[in-house]
Amino acid sequence: MTHPKHIVAVSGLISHPNSDVLLIRGPKRGWEFPGGQVEEGENLIEALQREIREESGVEASIGSLVGIYSNISTPQKLMFGFLCDYVSGELSTSDESLETRWVTRHSVLQYVSHSVIYDRITDLLRFSGRVIYRVYTTNPYQICEEYFL
Repeated sequence: MTHPKHIVAVSGLISHPNSDVLLIRGPKRGWEFPGGQVEEGENLIEALQREIREESGVEASIGSLVGIYSNISTPQKLMFGFLCDYVSGELSTSDESLETRWVTRHSVLQYVSHSVIYDRITDLLRFSGRVIYRVYTTNPYQICEEYFL
């Protein structure tokens, strides 16, 4: 099987009306926010709604774009991070989410141990209205460039 040279992905920080946010515990990176690869024929919003539903069992509305992240390690990944609002549904798990949980905003970062996810979730929690564009590499994680648009 040939792996793609470029991957497009989406992720979202889903807020509950009580201000808690949704975290999933994935098998690879530990606690993080829902997201994943955009499939052929999908737009970013459709892909994110699908990923949220598949990984957590909830429906969410997609709001502001917070960040564009370019991982220039091979294969290159371009990721878009959005703020989202809970609409409906009960939390459930999947192969991609071993556990799902609503967490208070002030305790979210205590759950996250993966450096890349930690930085991206920090961006989402502290969004000021300016979109961040970050270029980085992994293994080791190193930020190469960062811009606020």
